Amino acid sequence: MSKAEAIFKEVDKAKRIVITSHRSPDGDSMGSSAALYHVLKKMGKNAVVCHPDHCPAFLEWVMEGCEWYTHELAPDKVEELMSEADLIFCLDYNGPDRMGHGMADLLRKSNAVKIMLDHHPHPDDFVDIAESRITEGSTCQILFDVIEEAGKLNYLDVSSGEAIYLGIMTDTGAFRFSSVNPKTHEIISHLMKIGVNNTAVHERTFDNVRVDRLRLQGYAISNKLEIIQHFHIAYISLSEEELNRFHYKKGDTDGLVNMALSVEGIKVAAFFSEKDGQIKISFRSKGTIPVNGIAKEFNGGGHINAAGGASQASMEDTIKHFKALIPKYFNGLNAE
Repeated sequence: MSKAEAIFKEVDKAKRIVITSHRSPDGDSMGSSAALYHVLKKMGKNAVVCHPDHCPAFLEWVMEGCEWYTHELAPDKVEELMSEADLIFCLDYNGPDRMGHGMADLLRKSNAVKIMLDHHPHPDDFVDIAESRITEGSTCQILFDVIEEAGKLNYLDVSSGEAIYLGIMTDTGAFRFSSVNPKTHEIISHLMKIGVNNTAVHERTFDNVRVDRLRLQGYAISNKLEIIQHFHIAYISLSEEELNRFHYKKGDTDGLVNMALSVEGIKVAAFFSEKDGQIKISFRSKGTIPVNGIAKEFNGGGHINAAGGASQASMEDTIKHFKALIPKYFNGLNAE
């Protein structure tokens, strides 16, 4: 029996299924959750999505038609559903801690069968069935593969297909990252053949921008973009005061680190944002330049070209520490 077949054997046995994902949701976590929900419902299963917190407004569309709760807004309901579940899917995260303390505790306490679908390196041993494919560009691509390998593609429809398209699109930088492979495009072809409108997915995700978000991003590029020319590195930093000045909402800074990376000649980019006394950091790179190493210096990690971390120090001290680490991790870039 293949792993995909084993996963759907557990689905067949389950009476109550809960779909979970990581804190601070993105397109891949939302897309994989919504896609799996629609597939399970089409199979006649009792399924519900339980996430740690709410997603940015521009991703809400993908949850249309889903029964969906967040621990942030409905902790008692999520606790009830997690305690009653006999199968829990763990999508797009490689360890309980990525869910935050509240959801992580509920997951650890649960006696349900747990299945992980994920593409992040170094997964924890916390599930009964782990489908970890770290070379894949998105969990949505893994989900499609598992559905296909189990012979269940007939359960995909436009709703689940749009969700998978969203996750692949966002986690591959609109198909530009090196994680994109021939199968990625084969999946997109299949989705379009079953009726997914690629233009509509792009428009619903990217062409519905709040004016305050646009002004914040304009300010960040015009006033906060810094270039370390010698090392081909760019970074942007935004303090909590600056975020509040533009009426910040979750998701408003998404994409800024990629904008920094898009500057001519830049090979590594970083984005620093201050929220609730903590500095969150996103790293991006091009080609074979790894950024997951420097992310570990900030209690984080991730992929070769996309990683993140956090700092409890001030913004000034965090950036100073980042600059001090540059020769250790990116010394070879100064000769390019």
